[in-house]
Amino acid sequence: MNWQEHVSVDPHVCHGKACLSGTRIPVSVVLDNLAAGVPEAQLLASYPTLTPDHVRAAMAYAAELARERFVPVAIDSV
Repeated sequence: MNWQEHVSVDPHVCHGKACLSGTRIPVSVVLDNLAAGVPEAQLLASYPTLTPDHVRAAMAYAAELARERFVPVAIDSV
């Protein structure tokens, strides 16, 4: 999956947040819904301009960010 084909950033669309190409749907909206357990079919029904490729691209984009950046998390002391 080449997520760059499906994710765009335009300062005039959604305040420059990463959106899925051809839509005004931020990548974060797709990821938040998936993380909340919303099935892909329901997500696609809720956002008619969204495609299965968009959903995969959102996940690939998140994976790329996770490889390049990190968010500190608390270390469990056992």
